[in-house]
Amino acid sequence: MKLSFFACLMLFFSFSFAQLSVRNDAFVFVNDEVLFVNDDVNLEEADSKIYLRDESQLIQGTGTTGNSGVGELSVYQNSEVNQFAYHYWCSPVGGVLSNTLTNNAFQINQVDDPLLSTLDPIDSNDAIFTSAYDGSSSPLTISTRWLWMFVTSDEYSEWIPATNPGNPNIDVTTGLGFTMKGMGPNGGTIIQNYDFRGKPNNGTITNSIAAEQFTLIGNPYPSALDAADFLWDPQNTNLDEVNAPPAGTTGAIYYWEQDVTNSNSHYLDTYVGGYASYTCTEPDGSDNIVESFVPATMIFYLSDGSPAATPPNGTGGRVARRYIPVGQGFMVEGAESIAPGSLVYVKNSHRDYVKETAANSQFFRSANVSTSDTDATNQYDENGNFIVPDDYKRFRMIVSFNELYSRELLANFHDSASEGFDYGLEAKRPSEVESDAYWIQNNDAYVIQAHSFDVNLKIPLVLEVEEQQPISFGIYDIQNFDTNQNIYIHDIETDIYVNLNSQNYHINLDAGNYTDRFEIVFTTESTLSIDELDITSLTILQDNGKHQLTVQNPNSLDIKSVEIFDVAGKQILKGNYNAIEEQYNLSTLNLSDGVYVVNVSMYSNTKAKSKKIIVKN
Repeated sequence: MKLSFFACLMLFFSFSFAQLSVRNDAFVFVNDEVLFVNDDVNLEEADSKIYLRDESQLIQGTGTTGNSGVGELSVYQNSEVNQFAYHYWCSPVGGVLSNTLTNNAFQINQVDDPLLSTLDPIDSNDAIFTSAYDGSSSPLTISTRWLWMFVTSDEYSEWIPATNPGNPNIDVTTGLGFTMKGMGPNGGTIIQNYDFRGKPNNGTITNSIAAEQFTLIGNPYPSALDAADFLWDPQNTNLDEVNAPPAGTTGAIYYWEQDVTNSNSHYLDTYVGGYASYTCTEPDGSDNIVESFVPATMIFYLSDGSPAATPPNGTGGRVARRYIPVGQGFMVEGAESIAPGSLVYVKNSHRDYVKETAANSQFFRSANVSTSDTDATNQYDENGNFIVPDDYKRFRMIVSFNELYSRELLANFHDSASEGFDYGLEAKRPSEVESDAYWIQNNDAYVIQAHSFDVNLKIPLVLEVEEQQPISFGIYDIQNFDTNQNIYIHDIETDIYVNLNSQNYHINLDAGNYTDRFEIVFTTESTLSIDELDITSLTILQDNGKHQLTVQNPNSLDIKSVEIFDVAGKQILKGNYNAIEEQYNLSTLNLSDGVYVVNVSMYSNTKAKSKKIIVKN
C-alpha cells in the first residue's frame, strides 16, 4: 500500500509499506522498531520528518523510484570519543537541497546536536563548527581540521579534506567515508551522541576502487549492513562475470581503531592506532557464515604516516561482527586484477534490521558484546572468538615483540581451501609495524590465511625485526584439532621444534628479515627430533629468596649453556658446561629487578628451552 501522512504517527511496532509519503508539518516517530518501505520515501516539504529512535531503522526494498522531497530523516549514532582520536564514519543520509530522486551528497553540517530529552526527543541543535584544533561536547562543537576522506590510494599524503577550515559545506559523495575527531574534557573520553539529518540514502550506491589501493567507504544506510552480503555480492567479488564495469575487492573489511584512553595530543607522532581485519565465507542455504577477525596491532605513527620504531601500545580491544551498524566507516582494498574505473557496490539487498545491541552487530568502538541475541551469542566463545563449524579448524598465533606489543595472526583450515588466494577465508595485512610477523603468499603479507589441513603441511611464518629484541611465539583459540595433534613452531636455523600446545617459544633475534627461518608444522622430522618428554623434563626456576636461577635436568640431557637476556635482547649472564649434571645454578644477585628471558641449549642437536623469569632482589 501507499500511505501519506498529514499528521503525527507514532510507530511502536514494525510497519511495512509499499511507499511512504509524509507531507507538510507531519512526522513519523519510530521507537525501537523497523520501518520497511519497499519503494520510495517522499518527505515532501521541509517540515516533513521521520525520526528513528532507540535503535529503530529504515529498510527499503526492491523499488526503483528513489527517495524524494526536502524533508529530513533523523537517526542517532554515538561513539566513545576523545578530542584527539579519530573515528571513521559514513553518513546514512544525504543533502536535501534539491527535490530529486537520486541520492544527494552529504555535508558535515548535517550532523546535529541531539537534545536527548525525554520531553523533547525530536528536536536538536545545529552543531557548531570551528577551525580550532579541539572540539567540545556541550554544545556539540566539531573541529573541521580533522574531517578527511581517502579514495584509491595507499599513501598517507593523499588524504582529501572533507571541509575547508571552518567550512563544513563541502560535499562528501554518497557512501564515501570520512574521519572525524571527537570531543572530551581535557583529553578524557565520553560517549558522544550525533544526530544525522537529511534525505535517507537508498538503492545501489557505488564508489571508486583501484587495484591494490584503499578507499574509505562505509555503511551508507539508516539500517544495519550485512557484511557477508556486501562482500559476496557478485559485483564485489570479481569471481563471476557480471554485466557491470570491472569490479572486485580483496574480500576483507578494515576497521581503524585508535587508543582513545592514551591519546592526548594532535601531533601525529603521538597517535596510537591500527587496523583490524574482518572477512567471512559466503552465506549458505541456511544463511550461515564463518567469520574471521583479527584485532588491530597498535602502532605509533610518524609525521609522514609511516610506522615509528618507538614501541607500540599493544593490541586493539574492539571487535567487528557480521552486521555493520549505522554510520560505521571502513576501508576496502581493490583486488590486484581489477581494471581502472572499477567500483565497489553497496545495495538495498545488503540491508538488514539488526540492533546494535545484538551480539552479531557492534559499532566499532568497544569490546562489550550483548547477550540479548541468544542465537548469535552462541556463535562466540567467552572471549568473543567466533566458533567455527565442525568441518573447519583454526588457531590464532600471537607473536610478541619485546613484550611491548603483539601481532595476532589467524590460520583457517578447510577442505575447500587452496594454495592460492581463498576469498572470504583470507585477509592481507592492512598496515605495517616496524617489527612485524605475517603469513606469506605470492610475496604478499597476510594476517588471515587458509589451508587444507594435512599433518605434513608446512606454513611459512615471516618476521621483520627492526632491532635486536626478544620474540615470543604462542597460540590460542585452537578449534577442532584432535587433542593429540601437536602444533609446532620450527626454527629451521637451529632445528628446534617447540610444541606450542604446551609452551610458548622465546628467542632473541638480531635485526633483520627472517623470510625462511620459521614455519608452523604439525609433525617433527624423526631424524632430527628428540624425545619431547626429555625437552619438557627441563625445569627452569627462579628463586628470588636465594637470588638464584636453577635449571633442573632429571633426564641427563647434554646441556651446553644457560643464557639470561634482558628485555632489550642483551645477554646479561651465560654459563657454559662440559659435563652433564642433574642441576645447573646461576647467581642472579647482581641483576636489576625486572623481566628476563632464559635460554637453555644442548650439544646433541642444539635444541633449546626458553622461559621468562622475574627477578626481584
